[in-house]
Amino acid sequence: MSDDNQEKTVDAADAATALAGEPLGTPNGTEAQAEAPAGPDLTVQDLQAIKSIIDVASQRGAFRPNEMMTVGQTYNKLEQFLEAVSKQQPQQPAS
Repeated sequence: MSDDNQEKTVDAADAATALAGEPLGTPNGTEAQAEAPAGPDLTVQDLQAIKSIIDVASQRGAFRPNEMMTVGQTYNKLEQFLEAVSKQQPQQPAS
């Protein structure tokens, strides 16, 4: 599986949608949401949980040595995506 050096970037709208807890790629209008069929959703919190699962599994030796490069690359992409999303998050005033 080769990505041919094509990096995907985080769209600001996708980051804002993800921060709101909505699945990525969800349209922002209520009219468009009413027409869209219900499907599986994946939130930023889900991605953070996946990152933790990969971390725990690698610490416990769940991956074979020949799998570690792919797991590491995927982990790094996930970490970069989560950092980009957190930078897009508006500053919340302390309550």
